[in-house]
Amino acid sequence: MKSPAARKLTPQETEKLSGNCLTVKFKKGDSIIKQGTYSTNVVYLKRGLVKIHIEGPYRVQVVRIVRPPSYLGLPTTFGDKVNHYSVSAIEECEVCFIDITTFRTLLSTNSDFSNQILIELCKGELESYNKCVNRTQKQVRGKLADMLIDFSDNIFRADSFVLNITQEDIGNLVDASRESVSRVMTEFAKDGIIEMNGKSLTITDRPMLNNISRNG
Repeated sequence: MKSPAARKLTPQETEKLSGNCLTVKFKKGDSIIKQGTYSTNVVYLKRGLVKIHIEGPYRVQVVRIVRPPSYLGLPTTFGDKVNHYSVSAIEECEVCFIDITTFRTLLSTNSDFSNQILIELCKGELESYNKCVNRTQKQVRGKLADMLIDFSDNIFRADSFVLNITQEDIGNLVDASRESVSRVMTEFAKDGIIEMNGKSLTITDRPMLNNISRNG
């Protein structure tokens, strides 16, 4: 599970990275990164799904759902040494903790590697901007349509998937109440846009879902 950036490393650099990496397995619900703690590693997700969440003044805000391969600690690497968000396992995960000094050394000695890391950071920032606009300007139906499309295209990469997060987490992700999420998901199912069987979900009318997403 090499990242696009890791593919830019030489065999010697890859060996150095591997020698300064500790792989740890986490169970569903385990905390991988805790907000407010000091960071000494870059965290790399090799397997499983995680959620990034921030403790706000009133409640916990789910920011993103992340699939592998993906770096989870890059903002801390380049900025503050304190983690400004938490990361928790949605399902069983395998994570690599990379020594931050080794990682920074590779950034300074391999320009292709550092350029790819910058590209990943920029993509993440643009994604955050778009999601922020959608959260504040769309109705719940539009926001949930966006989420389902994102899950299908970018997270699970299939129209059928197991939705392993709670309705409360979904509500935090799209800035809606759990009751609103339940109501709209039920409406989508009645309208034939999705099919739900427990945690399993299938998008059955993608054109209609795209239309709801566009109209907000």
